[in-house]
Amino acid sequence: MKSISAWVCKAILVVVLGIMVILPYGCSSAQLGETAAEGHRRHRRIGRIQQSEIMADIDMVLMLDEPSRLTDRRIP
Repeated sequence: MKSISAWVCKAILVVVLGIMVILPYGCSSAQLGETAAEGHRRHRRIGRIQQSEIMADIDMVLMLDEPSRLTDRRIP
């Protein structure tokens, strides 16, 4: 029993380490039919989109995303 559980633990460890080594290269590598310049443009575009979404989230939290409903007139 002990040798089977040790073997299973070692197999799980090998699989997890293999996934940890392969995982970072999943989306960063060039896609099929994509040049290096196209990959760089895609990464820059994704960065711009993420930055604008972060700024929109910050504006929403600070309540700067909608115009104010306050008026400069005094309501009786």
